[in-house]
Amino acid sequence: MAAVLTEELIYEILSVVEEVPAGKVASYGQIARLIGREKNARLVGKVLSMSEYYGSYPCHRIVNHAGRLAPHFHAQRDLLLQEHVAFKDCFHVDMKKCQWDC
Repeated sequence: MAAVLTEELIYEILSVVEEVPAGKVASYGQIARLIGREKNARLVGKVLSMSEYYGSYPCHRIVNHAGRLAPHFHAQRDLLLQEHVAFKDCFHVDMKKCQWDC
């Protein structure tokens, strides 16, 4: 069954993103699981890519399952460094140290 992108679903995703504390990161899949849509990690990414239309959310705290930064979100690394998030290399957050334990 395909996920239907509704305003309710968008705000459900963004409300979980809003809960990720400074200095921690979550994966797209982790957000999808928390809203009961385990197989919709890509949908989470799509919503985050347009989050600016819905308000201000800490989308920079969301990375892929391996800790890789979003390829077109150039400010993401700097925003995470300001929150003292540890990196394994220039493009990957250290998920063992920084993943949100929710």
